[in-house]
Amino acid sequence: MELIMEQLPIVIRSLNAGFLQTLKLFFVTLVGAVPLGLVIAFGSMSRFKPLSWLTNIIVWIIRGTPLMIQLMIIFYFPGLVFHNQIWRGNAGRFVAASVAFIINYACYFSVIYRGGIQGVPAGQEEAGLVLGMTRRQIFFKVKLLQMIKRIVPPMSNEVITLVKDTSLATTIALQEIIWAGESFMKGSQGISGVIWPLFFTAFYYLIFSGVMTVLLGRLERKLEYFR
Repeated sequence: MELIMEQLPIVIRSLNAGFLQTLKLFFVTLVGAVPLGLVIAFGSMSRFKPLSWLTNIIVWIIRGTPLMIQLMIIFYFPGLVFHNQIWRGNAGRFVAASVAFIINYACYFSVIYRGGIQGVPAGQEEAGLVLGMTRRQIFFKVKLLQMIKRIVPPMSNEVITLVKDTSLATTIALQEIIWAGESFMKGSQGISGVIWPLFFTAFYYLIFSGVMTVLLGRLERKLEYFR
């Protein structure tokens, strides 16, 4: 126990640095995937058939394959195939992970968006057209709020999943919190062969997931006002 107390400050500092990287990946993914998902949703519903077919095929591939494989392909493909490793250092690994996560979650979000948009009764769009509104006005003034109410619960589930999926970035040795906890098993900062830091990483994820669950739950309750 005395040895653990001596090691604790070193472990906490390392885990805090790793958790900061995890937070960055989480928020960068949301900032990129939320708008991109809407663009993909519009593409999948396009009346231009080649575009909708292509978009739906891409979404099918991304949703049908593991995120870990997508992450490894994006990171290793340039170096192994073109002999040009563009993802250099931990900063490069972070960018590679961000690209993989944004593409993956944007495809999942697009399906949720599409369900929310198509869930709005068609009669409302027809009424808007009769009143002389453009399709753009109908979307932003009639459909959007109703769509948001429908997509918040499934989007909340995806956001909570994203919290835990960030741990997959350790596959390409991104120095996030799992990497930091595992490093003490292999030997880091004079500490080796200890597993207890991994239990601390679980605590970080548990707290983060709990905070996000509470915040998203409050958002859902506020949106119930509009039902």
